[in-house]
Amino acid sequence: MKNIKIISVFLLLLAITFFPAQSKAGTATPFNASGTDSSAFDSLIYFFDLRDRETFIQLTYFEEVIQGISANIHIQIFDVSNNCNENNFFDVYTPNDTHVYNMRDIQTNDGSPSGVVLPEGAYGIVTIIFEPVINAQVGIGMIGNMRVLDNNGYEYRTNAQYFSRAGGPGSGSSPEDFYSFNFNQEAGVTLSDVIGITLSSTDTENSFEYLADPLTAFNTFDIDIIDNNEVPFSCRDIIFACVNQDSVLLEPLLEFAGTASVADFEYGINNVIPHSKGGELLCPGNVTGEGFVILRPELQPTTESFRSFYGFVGLNNGNGRGSLDSFWQFFVQPT
Repeated sequence: MKNIKIISVFLLLLAITFFPAQSKAGTATPFNASGTDSSAFDSLIYFFDLRDRETFIQLTYFEEVIQGISANIHIQIFDVSNNCNENNFFDVYTPNDTHVYNMRDIQTNDGSPSGVVLPEGAYGIVTIIFEPVINAQVGIGMIGNMRVLDNNGYEYRTNAQYFSRAGGPGSGSSPEDFYSFNFNQEAGVTLSDVIGITLSSTDTENSFEYLADPLTAFNTFDIDIIDNNEVPFSCRDIIFACVNQDSVLLEPLLEFAGTASVADFEYGINNVIPHSKGGELLCPGNVTGEGFVILRPELQPTTESFRSFYGFVGLNNGNGRGSLDSFWQFFVQPT
C-alpha cells in the first residue's frame, strides 16, 4: 500500500481543495497518522482480533536520559463483542525490555498471568499507558507493533499508533482533521478491514486512562471515494465507535448522534472490496477497485470528554496475502 501514498497525498490535497469541509478555506498539512516507527511515546493504541485470528501485541520500553528507571505500565482492553467491556491490568518494565502479549493467553512481562482472560471471538482495542510519572522529565517512552494472523493464512502487521500528552500530530483529532487511505486489488485483494478507534480520556495530575463508552467516545464522518481518474463518489455518513450490529448500545448511540444511520467499530470499503467478516460498508453501491477514501469529520453532539481518533486499514486476498497500515491524517488550518 505504501508505494502509492505519495499519489494519495496529491489527490487528497486536490479533493480538499474542491470539496472543503464545512465550507472552510484553509491549507492542508498531511502526515502519517501517529505511527510509532520513528520515536517513543507515553501512550500507545492497538487493535486485536480473536475471531478465527490470533493477535500479538509487542511493547518496547526504553529511556534516553537517565539510566535504571523502571516503568509502570497500565494496559486497558476494550472488547467490542462484549458491549465494549473494559479489562485492565498493570505491568512493570525495566529499561530496554521488550515483551509480546499473546491476546489469547495474556501474561505479564515477567511471565506471570495477567488476570485477564478474553472470551472466544473477542476483538477490539488495546491501550498501553505510562502511569504518571517522571517520564516527561527524563525522556523515556515506548514503541510498539502488532501482528494479527488469520486462520485463512494471511497476516496483518503494523506499528501501534500513539497519543502524546504533549500535543501535536498524533495527539488526537480535532474538527479540522481529515483522514484518508488508499486501496487497490493488487495481489488479488478481495476483502478489507477498515478499523476506527475512538477514545475519550481522563487526564489528571495523578492518573491517565482511556474511556471507550460509545455515547462519549465516537466520531462521525462523511465518506467519499475518489477513483484514479480523480472522480469523486459521494458515500454515506458513518460513525466509528466501540459497538457492533449486535450491541445493546447501538440504538442509543444512533439516537444520540443523530447524524448517521450506521455505527460500528469496523467496515468494509465497498461492494468490490467488502468487509472480511461480512460487516457494514463505508460506501454501499460503489464498485471502485482502486483509489482512495476521504473521511471528513462531521460536527458532533456536545460531550464533556476530549475525543481522539485512530484508524487502520487492512487489505487481504482471503488466502495468503494481507497488508495493514494506518490512515493518513490531514490537518486543515482555517484561513
